[in-house]
Amino acid sequence: MIDQEILDIFKKALKNSSADQTELVCESEEFYLTRFAENLIHQNMGRSDSTIWCRAIFGKRIGVSRSNEPTAEGVVKLIKAAEEIAQNQKEDPDFQSLLSYPGRSKSSGFYSSIFEYSAGDRADVVSDIVRRAKSDSLSCAGTFQTSATSLAVVNSLGTENFARNTEYRFTLTASVKDGLSGWAQAAGRDVEKFDFKTVSQRALDKASLAGEPVALDPGAYTVILEPDAVANFLLFLAFLGFGGKLLHQNRSFMSGKIGEKIMGDNITITEDPFHPAIEYLPFDYEGVPRQKVTIIENGIARAGVYNSYYANLAGTQSTGHALQPDNSYGPYPKAMVIDPGENNVEDMISSTDYGIYITRFWYLNFLNPMRTMVTGYTRDGTFLIENGKITKPVVDMRIQQSMLEAFSEVETLSAEQRLIPQYGALMLVPFMKINNFNLTVA
Repeated sequence: MIDQEILDIFKKALKNSSADQTELVCESEEFYLTRFAENLIHQNMGRSDSTIWCRAIFGKRIGVSRSNEPTAEGVVKLIKAAEEIAQNQKEDPDFQSLLSYPGRSKSSGFYSSIFEYSAGDRADVVSDIVRRAKSDSLSCAGTFQTSATSLAVVNSLGTENFARNTEYRFTLTASVKDGLSGWAQAAGRDVEKFDFKTVSQRALDKASLAGEPVALDPGAYTVILEPDAVANFLLFLAFLGFGGKLLHQNRSFMSGKIGEKIMGDNITITEDPFHPAIEYLPFDYEGVPRQKVTIIENGIARAGVYNSYYANLAGTQSTGHALQPDNSYGPYPKAMVIDPGENNVEDMISSTDYGIYITRFWYLNFLNPMRTMVTGYTRDGTFLIENGKITKPVVDMRIQQSMLEAFSEVETLSAEQRLIPQYGALMLVPFMKINNFNLTVA
């Protein structure tokens, strides 16, 4: 894993640049993974690698190069490659400048327990889960990974930043042969705080629920979404509308609606990299300190997140949400929080006369991005609620639902929040009870 010595390599290499402005970024990861299926570990691996980017700028011509050679010689070659690319690019009239942030951001989210956690420790966790699964005639499959990531950013305007953090991620699917399946996952920074028995039992209990799954008619139902399903929606909303690029291009469902009500009064969504449950890296891929951003406040659209390029176009400041220099997505939130409610999930179930309990969604796809219409399937734990109790499994159903409409029909939220990882993002979200949720046959 790359340490702070990369900053010295970068600063020396910048002296070899002939560009007007130059930026160097290094992301390093040390990663260990255990996979298991059919109650057996079938893969145990580790990987350590670094990716380095150079952005070279001549006037308004920009070139980006990438390699995985974190040596002094390798970085100099990378700079020359970016300069050559830049010289052959057209000018970007909207580009202004790199940013100068010479102060170092305070790092958080780094725990030595990740490095002390061995393959044997991961195997012990899997062994305990498999033992409990076999006692209920269940089969288990899943992943358990631990990783450490570092990020370094240096540019010719004086920006110099380095930070690192750690993370564990766990997924489990438990299933009965030719029958039900149950799902659970967990994530965090400090693996010593991972309560794998409680997390895994969620999946085991769902797969063990007795009864033949019932097929329901299409219709609008009251549903209770587990945090995994809530996070599925939240990530899609972020992708469709929370970034400054989409807002600027009027391709976001929030375009032209800042200050307007677009969700229910009980929905507040914040990008909060400093939340103690998240502890995201404190700066972005431009070295800009991340900011806490209120995106939705009591249902009202308040703001998106920005990198320097789209902040300039919007006449605002970067919120520290730049992605890698060669990305095409623009700024993007990665540490989102939905404010909790005051209920517990048991009360949410007991107050439901007739509804459906949903663990997560699978294979979500866009139908109408501006209306936030998506389709997909329920999966790994869909149950019928009758007279305030979960009574039987339900044959998985297809959803055809506007996420904005769903978040406008939230009756209650739980006080409990769970940290859900998806595609590089961490989301802290509650259970949701939603009315008039559209489901049809799969």
